[in-house]
Amino acid sequence: MAFLRTKSLFVSGITAVFCGLLLLGCQKAGKRKSFWGGKDDTKEPVTVPAAFTADSARQLALKLDSVFKYFHKRRGFNGTVLVTKYDQVIYKGAFGMADFYKRDSLTVETAFQLASVSKQFTAMAIMMLKEDGELTYEDSVQQYIPDFPYHGITIRQLLTHQSGLSNYTYFSDKLWPDRQKNLTNQDVINLMVAHQPKPYYRPNTRFDYSNTGYSLLASIVEKVAEQPFADFLRERIFEPLEMTRTFTYSPDVATLTGKIATGHTRFRQKRTSDYLDTVLGDKGIYSTVEDLYKWDQALYTQKLVSKETLQEAFTGYRPEKKKDEDYGFGWRIRPIENGDTIVYHGGLWHGFSSYMLRHPKEHSTLIVLSNLPNGSFSYLQEIRKFLYPAHPDSAAHTTGPGIAARTKR
Repeated sequence: MAFLRTKSLFVSGITAVFCGLLLLGCQKAGKRKSFWGGKDDTKEPVTVPAAFTADSARQLALKLDSVFKYFHKRRGFNGTVLVTKYDQVIYKGAFGMADFYKRDSLTVETAFQLASVSKQFTAMAIMMLKEDGELTYEDSVQQYIPDFPYHGITIRQLLTHQSGLSNYTYFSDKLWPDRQKNLTNQDVINLMVAHQPKPYYRPNTRFDYSNTGYSLLASIVEKVAEQPFADFLRERIFEPLEMTRTFTYSPDVATLTGKIATGHTRFRQKRTSDYLDTVLGDKGIYSTVEDLYKWDQALYTQKLVSKETLQEAFTGYRPEKKKDEDYGFGWRIRPIENGDTIVYHGGLWHGFSSYMLRHPKEHSTLIVLSNLPNGSFSYLQEIRKFLYPAHPDSAAHTTGPGIAARTKR
């Protein structure tokens, strides 16, 4: 009888432990599953003016095609572009070569390194964990990286470029001993702990654009989510949004299938990767204009985070107010000529240039990716004024003198 009683207690204990583990696993799976289409994917409405018709959209597409052909022939633009108005893709195109040596032509399915446009995805990862209840924006870096030597820096200050930390791409050049060995996010932290490079400013005193801050945010995501940053992005953002041609950089990127652009110098010489490419968070995402359109459309829903949480990303936080621009969480914010506000970000890294602009009021987007940074992006302000003219009644279906001259060629 004693044996049977002991056996019964043992079995009951094992069952309790098993059920506890199963419940914990279900809770974790349930939380993650909620981001796999479990949130509201209803798109917020947008008012389409009567002047925007199928015919006006076709006319705009023809003008854009003429303009980008001009920029390709006369200014050396080499890349892909996608333009939307009121949630509709008005124009997309590809110009030039994915690899000048191999003579591979670009297509809209070609993936480019996004450079600093990657930062908005890092910010989204942090916002998702905040909604999970796993962190707050006022948490200190030490809560997740205990030996971090700089005190008084919060997650919010990393997001808004107010940490004052020195740039890892500069101090690593002096402190990393073997340039043939890839630098990781943890290596950046280790260098900061061991050498404590002097900050540029005290935290929360001014805006100072910081790649270091966003690499630290990626490390915080890894600590909180207990998985590699690349896996978090894939499972929580890319796969739910069906961004099938979007991925993060790894040393094996050359072995990946699919169309991938090669970065070039302004003289069309191939750029090679180096030890800095393996640091993620501030850069490192590859994507296509079509996948970025999926990302843009998701930001008009609550599929990833709530509307209230997302609005914080588009709210300016600069302590010193610059007249024409502010910064939120991974997005630059500025008023445009017609009085509306746009959010945008650009990027430049190892032969790639990227640019994504969103006009939330009219659900429009301008996405431009290039693998030849020859200064041809200088025309983007002109394109912006063309798409969003000072007098909305004239709409982007009429043109300013510069654009009009090119559309006649």
